[in-house]
Amino acid sequence: MNSTIWLALALVLVLEGLGPMLYPKTWRKMISTMTQLPDTMLRRFGGGLVVAGVVIYYMLTKTIG
Repeated sequence: MNSTIWLALALVLVLEGLGPMLYPKTWRKMISTMTQLPDTMLRRFGGGLVVAGVVIYYMLTKTIG
């Protein structure tokens, strides 16, 4: 695999780990709240994150070259 992909995965893991490490009670409450959302809302939220990630990736590849 390309080293850039591994670096991106490492960054995602660091960012995802900050919530439960620094604010475990708030993180647990947020996750609990998300389990109560309907599937369509979660799909839209997930789709929005995917689109944001693709846009950021596209912008970075255009900028960096």
